[in-house]
Amino acid sequence: MSRRTVVMAVVAAAVAAGGGAAVTALTGGSAGPSSGATAQGSAERGTTDQGSAGARATNQDSAGTGATAARAVPATAKITRSDLVDTKRVGGTLGYQGRRVQPNHARGTVTRTRAEGTVVRRGGWLYEVDRRPVVLMYGTIPVYRSLRPGSGGADVEQLERNLAALGYPPGTVDGDFTWRTAKAVREWQDDNGLTETGSVDSAQVIVASGPLRVARATALKGDPAGASVVTTTGTRRTVHIDLQASYQQFARVGAKVTVELPDGRTVKGRISSVGATATAAAGQDGADGQATIGVETTLTGKPGRLDQAPVTVDLRTERHANVLSVPVEALLALREGGYGVRIVDGATTRVVPVRTGLYAVSRVEVSGTGLAEGMKVEVPAI
Repeated sequence: MSRRTVVMAVVAAAVAAGGGAAVTALTGGSAGPSSGATAQGSAERGTTDQGSAGARATNQDSAGTGATAARAVPATAKITRSDLVDTKRVGGTLGYQGRRVQPNHARGTVTRTRAEGTVVRRGGWLYEVDRRPVVLMYGTIPVYRSLRPGSGGADVEQLERNLAALGYPPGTVDGDFTWRTAKAVREWQDDNGLTETGSVDSAQVIVASGPLRVARATALKGDPAGASVVTTTGTRRTVHIDLQASYQQFARVGAKVTVELPDGRTVKGRISSVGATATAAAGQDGADGQATIGVETTLTGKPGRLDQAPVTVDLRTERHANVLSVPVEALLALREGGYGVRIVDGATTRVVPVRTGLYAVSRVEVSGTGLAEGMKVEVPAI
């Protein structure tokens, strides 16, 4: 039997089995218009040749037979034009600004404390020792001495300003502790259950720049009043981030952030401060961990009342405006280097080399000849 007779016998068997693609592979020619699979295989081989620069094979030969499998309908996504924003996702702690363990100078037994979450404003009490309140006043100078008639200075002026705001006129607010100032102090002491001495010291007053929120009582009713009785915060919501020092380029004062709350909601915010000194954290095995810097963000949304809750923060790092982008998984690695995408146009496909730009979460900026908004690119089927 001649070689031609053997080949024709194999071809006949392949045609009988519906293997049009196998005919093409064996004969080196076309299987004829009667085989749609062969026509499709030819088109796809042409695509593969065009994308040989490339990327991903359009068809794979069946194991050991030389037959080309029919190409499945590809999954696609559109090339879109928009602004791309790169982000860095980090962990943070939702709380309140200015957390501080307040020093206590009153001696005796704690007789009253505030509930956690209570906001105290000027003239309000933070806690009581021996039934005498420790009162909040506004300012920047702590009470570091006893203020009495004859005293003078910026701290006296601060006291007089508070007395006037609370409705106890001290005379001229000028930093001189006069008999009028002493009279206003005695009236204030009388109304607050304090001994009417006409002088003020740190056992009676805690100074802060504004309202304080009680974060927790560090002493209970009946405890001796020690170094501290209460921990406070400010009233502004904030997220604290211990950011790895190697990521400090992602933290810029004024930059916008998005915070994902424990319940899945998101709120917006801005970075309000970035620490200048890195702190090395101790690793679990006793070795030094990665150094971090403290980053504070203030929130513009409504995050609820949770305190010290873990959250996720997206830091915006870079923005490219009005650019074309595709899903990252649409990129094909080309043999000669670089990347391409496979454009899908009806039943035909072609590989187009691209230049990549900004990567933003699941998309990547692309540019190159032959790309346009609305075109479809092939992506791996999920």
